[in-house]
Amino acid sequence: MRRAASVRADPPEDLYSIRGLTKVYGEGPTAVHALRGIDLDLPRSAMVVLLGASGSGKSTFLNIVGGLDDATDGQVWFEGQELTALGPAELTEYRRNSVSFVFQFYNLVASLTARENVALITEIAEDPMTPEDALSLVGLENRIDHFPSQLSGGEQQRVAIARAIAKRPKVMFCDEPTGALDSQTGVIVLDALDQVNRELGTTTLLITHNVVIAEMADRLLRFADGALVEDRDNADRKSPSELQW
Repeated sequence: MRRAASVRADPPEDLYSIRGLTKVYGEGPTAVHALRGIDLDLPRSAMVVLLGASGSGKSTFLNIVGGLDDATDGQVWFEGQELTALGPAELTEYRRNSVSFVFQFYNLVASLTARENVALITEIAEDPMTPEDALSLVGLENRIDHFPSQLSGGEQQRVAIARAIAKRPKVMFCDEPTGALDSQTGVIVLDALDQVNRELGTTTLLITHNVVIAEMADRLLRFADGALVEDRDNADRKSPSELQW
């Protein structure tokens, strides 16, 4: 049984406060410690890049903070509300109203145009952009009525980003958004994410294996064996076009 969720009285300075976040799969000698007591505060409107090898814990971290998975122990606070004490219905509301996800694969509906794919979100969101505005923000104003099969991989990923931002989320979680793309196309996709972060102030957490991408972040988090082994600010944030892949 979950304990009652608590809410802090004063508005928090940070968007997220995370204390002792732990995730263990299984029990006994075969147990896998995916996260080991993560302590972290994340500010509003930051571009945060998460680095680490496969199995280091970064995706597990993203899934718990994004409300897709439960923690074994520890607490996650979002805008003063304790996410780790919420039930399924409340977590669904959090995902619907506050966060969006962009994955390596685009998950577009093949029979719908770019505009119609984005409208799947705008038609159910509380205060959405128009599909046209969302697509224009990622540089696809001239591809609005094209189907996924008529778009390049980078264009399809930008449609996925437009779909994610159309509901005006406070946070966007990106898991290897350039993983299936070549470097030139990847820069175009990263530029779309960078523009969303700078223009809308959308807090962005981006997982990647590419250490160069960390240069476009305000903050770098590096995971290894379930632990947060590096946490540093980047005083010299670069634009995606300045990255040397």
